[in-house]
Amino acid sequence: MSNRYELIIYWSKEDDAFVVEVPELPGCMADGKTYREAVENTECVIREWIDTAKEMGRDIPEPRGRLLYA
Repeated sequence: MSNRYELIIYWSKEDDAFVVEVPELPGCMADGKTYREAVENTECVIREWIDTAKEMGRDIPEPRGRLLYA
């Protein structure tokens, strides 16, 4: 998949994992024990988010790239 959505990636000491948020897709986030695993998990979650939005007839935001507040 060619993801064009902005990913915010950070280390969570509390979770002992990398956490990835996708601000353009509300509620879309994933984690992983490694940076690579977290990003791969996020790619899967983005596909699922988009599939679910389509099934529910909801709008799917176009990727905007870097957000001003990020």
